[in-house]
Amino acid sequence: RFFRDHWNALKTQPKNYQNFQGMVLTNELEEKTPAQPLILEQTKEGLSLGSCPVASPRTRCCNLQTLDVIEGCGFDCSYCAIKTFYQPGQVSFDRSFAEKLAKLELPKDKLYHIGTGQSSDSLLWANRWGALDALVDFAHRHPKVILELKTKSKNIEPLLERNLPPNLVCTWSLNTPVLIEKEEHRTASLVQRLEAARKMKKKGGLVGFHFHPLVDYDRWEQDYQSLCDQLIGEFSPEQVLMVSLGTLTFTRPVMKRLRTSLYRSKILQMPLVEAEGKFSYPLDVKRRLFSQVYRWLESWHEKVYFYLCMEDQSLWMDVFSREYPTNEDFEQDMLNSYWEKICLRHGVKQGINP
Repeated sequence: RFFRDHWNALKTQPKNYQNFQGMVLTNELEEKTPAQPLILEQTKEGLSLGSCPVASPRTRCCNLQTLDVIEGCGFDCSYCAIKTFYQPGQVSFDRSFAEKLAKLELPKDKLYHIGTGQSSDSLLWANRWGALDALVDFAHRHPKVILELKTKSKNIEPLLERNLPPNLVCTWSLNTPVLIEKEEHRTASLVQRLEAARKMKKKGGLVGFHFHPLVDYDRWEQDYQSLCDQLIGEFSPEQVLMVSLGTLTFTRPVMKRLRTSLYRSKILQMPLVEAEGKFSYPLDVKRRLFSQVYRWLESWHEKVYFYLCMEDQSLWMDVFSREYPTNEDFEQDMLNSYWEKICLRHGVKQGINP
């Protein structure tokens, strides 16, 4: 009973990162988790273009199409599921990716939303293998493909050197400095991510922000409110395409990997309940996190598209006072909102017709 009570207390009490070291690279850890992953160049059949790998009819999903440019990530976020998709410590790149993407043709009269950040970080590898050049050229050829590059990186210099199409959007996953330091190992700092976003804004591009995952800990309100205030102070809503909200969701393989990892982490110190075949916070915790962050960004409400990423549909009305009956309705509303903002920001100058 003592151990069970102690276990429950650890789960339900807010995390405290004070005096917590996070990643400690001992000799043993360094040997098992090298700073640079093994990079493999392969020739693969076809492009890995398909549906979001975590899409589910049981949660509200925007039906994002995913383009796997690289498989595997060199960052080491404690909560990440990518390492369970691919071989840990290994990154695979298709040497014929640019050639195959150059041959891909999509219908010109249909809107698409394609993201490249589901199998790896979109900008971590910069323009290695010419991948970013290929993506920029693809977006130029397909002006109705809204191409999203999602990242925790600062590596945008190759994009700044190009004439960027208006339908290419860089989005940053954001978190508080303490969580970046303790749980998002090897990623760019918050200062670096926001500086990269400012450079993209100055270039004339639209940017977006993902508060994903929101994490409940003892200073979460002060730290996330400070982050929201910083965003409002540095970016106008006309420059921001979207803000997504989401939180920690684990499969059993991810939890097993975390529990056997040599990294020190507090990320699983939380109440875990079954959530559509996975494990996450109880709905009341999610409701509190999402609603508060949304309120802190109130000045953006009518000008920026907000959504919940892969969350229970019952949360939408409580958080946003709106909801969608189906994933297809969600998808269409998102596409319409994105396209309208792209046209408003670039339409006249770029000659885009909705």
